[in-house]
Amino acid sequence: MRQQINFLLIFVFGLALILFSLENTELVTVKLIEGIQVQAPLSVELILAMGVGAVVAWIFSVWSRLQDMLASRKGIKAVRQRDKQIEKLEQDLETYKMLLQDPQGKLPPAAVEPSDNVEPK
Repeated sequence: MRQQINFLLIFVFGLALILFSLENTELVTVKLIEGIQVQAPLSVELILAMGVGAVVAWIFSVWSRLQDMLASRKGIKAVRQRDKQIEKLEQDLETYKMLLQDPQGKLPPAAVEPSDNVEPK
């Protein structure tokens, strides 16, 4: 559906541009730099201006995509570092669980001495 809409928009703009070109064939003068003038049909000059605008828009699009890609790489790197840290912490947790379940890792029970047995009055 999106491709059909894009095709329709390009077709309509192309058709409008062709009709505009057929109606505007008179010569006009454009001053580019002081002392340099170009004389061409109005339609040709406007088509060239639209082409330059399209190229500039495309360059801006590529530039913004490049910036987004660089930003997402930084995010991916941060996520990978967090994943490694989580994995290390999970390994430490498993180690501590094993130490708690190991009977040799526990302290022996406290010995009860007769002086500790105080009877309530």
